[in-house]
Parts: sequence; C-alpha cells; structure tokens
Amino acid sequence: MTGSPLGTQEPERGTRAGASTDFGDLSRGTLRGRPFRVTRAAVVALLRAVVGLRIEGLERVPPTGGLLVICNHLHNADPILLAASFPRPLHFMAKKELFAIPVVGPIIRGVGAFPVDRGRADRWALRRAEATLAQGIAVAMFPEGTRSTTGALQVAHPGAALLALRSGVPVIAMGITGTERLPGNGRKGVGRRRARWARGTRVRFGEPFSVPREVDGRRLTADDAIARMMTELAAVLPPAYRGVYGDD
Repeated sequence: MTGSPLGTQEPERGTRAGASTDFGDLSRGTLRGRPFRVTRAAVVALLRAVVGLRIEGLERVPPTGGLLVICNHLHNADPILLAASFPRPLHFMAKKELFAIPVVGPIIRGVGAFPVDRGRADRWALRRAEATLAQGIAVAMFPEGTRSTTGALQVAHPGAALLALRSGVPVIAMGITGTERLPGNGRKGVGRRRARWARGTRVRFGEPFSVPREVDGRRLTADDAIARMMTELAAVLPPAYRGVYGDD
C-alpha cells in the first residue's frame, strides 16, 4: 500500500459524475460474501495464535458505503493485518512492482489491490480509488507511503488527502502497533537484531470523521487536510508511535 503523491491539483468534489462506472464493477473477481467471511475468520484466528492479534474499536467501522481507511506502516505484514482486521472487503493501493511477482500478484488482486506507480503522480490510481469509493467499497492507504524506520509516524504525502477532498467520503484511522518487532522486515526493520515472533500486535480503529472543504471560510489545501487526517491517526496510536504528529 502507499500514500504516493497522486497529483497536486485539487479538483472540485464530484466533478466526474461517471467516475464510478468508468472501471466497471470493481467488486467483481474479489472476495465477497461468505468466501470473504470464512477466509477472514481463518486468517484472524491464525494471527491471534501467531502474533497475539487484538482488534479494538471494530464497532466504529461503518458497515456500508464508501470509506477511506488510513493506517500507519511498520512492517511488510501490515497489509495482511489491515485486510484481516477490517470487517468488510477492503481494496487498497499497492506498489506496482508487487503485481509482477508470481503468486503474489494474483492473490493481492483477488483481495482488491490495484497498482500505483510511486515514482510519479499516478492519476490513474487516483481515479481508480475514486471509482472504488463511489461504488461503496472501502479503500485503504498508508499516507506515509513507506514503512517507518523508527516505528513512529513520518511526514505523510498528500495523496490520501486529495482522495478525501475529492470523494467526500468518511475517513477512519487505523493504528497498528507491535509489528515492528516481527522479523522479515528487511533493512527497514526497527531493532531487527532482536526481532522475533512477537505476541502483542494490536489494531485499533478510531471514530469516523469527515474532511471539510473549508474551515472558517478558507479552503483547505491538501497539506492542511493531510495534517488533520494524520492528527486523527496519531490519536489512535500510543505516544511513542506518533512521531512528527505527536504535538498536534
């Protein structure tokens, strides 16, 4: 997943009335209904046994409708934790390189992932995300764009804010803690020499919130909006994980 800067312009909300149908039915070919529920239950049970997964605030997740999910990023396994913890089918942006990997590519497509080019302003990915939200599907992003090397929040890219401003859907923050202690995180691992299969991984959801177009008569910029969104994300994390948003 990524929070890649998906463009710098801030078009008016709802300017593309046909956006939801430009890509066809985006739920087609992905896990839905009973297969989704059975698969999710099995994965959650496995994660509880292996890493001691705890999920908090699940009742705060709206059961239907377009929803933008923002999450901090600590480990390569975070997308699995996010998708398994979320009670609804969840689509997300993933770096395009993953789709070229045998087995991995088909699997992540099957759970609703779609590619984004992190090396440029990928407007196709933004349009795809908008269409997904317009069809009432939840979309997840890591606004930081990459894993944190310290375990604390880094400065976020404006991509998630642009999507929130353009779509007008509710946003919900999801904080992950504990995965930084897991092995298999490469050079970005936090304290990787001491890494082990850690029990005590937690996922916590905040209250849904909206991102206004204007505040006190002043139009919100993408930078303003992402700051507000990251403050909400910091609020669901313990102080040690809040990083550059710890004083907001």
